[in-house]
Amino acid sequence: MDNNLKFQQGQILFLEYGDNRLYVELIQLVVSRQLCWVRPLLLVNFAEEARTVSDLRNASDLLWSVHSFQAALDTEVVEFFSQVLVKEAKPELERVAKQKLNEFIQKLWQHIQDDSKSAL
Repeated sequence: MDNNLKFQQGQILFLEYGDNRLYVELIQLVVSRQLCWVRPLLLVNFAEEARTVSDLRNASDLLWSVHSFQAALDTEVVEFFSQVLVKEAKPELERVAKQKLNEFIQKLWQHIQDDSKSAL
């Protein structure tokens, strides 16, 4: 049995693509369709020396394949949350964060589509 189908509601998971990780909270596991309904929390860019952390807690929920997710370690997520909780929320930063999420999802989706075409 796939270990990803054992994820628990409320668990912190992540999607990784390139130098970015999207951390999410699992809202519901849709086993019959092998999908996760998740709520974005943070987008972390590891490319820079000083990692950039974007707060995505006000972004839209996602439905995504359960097989793409990995379980996050509590210790790493706490460190990233401490960086965003210290900052005061600003509407313009929220818009930029949502744009970063959209770009990340588009790039990841394109990568998946390219991989499936090359497999044919």
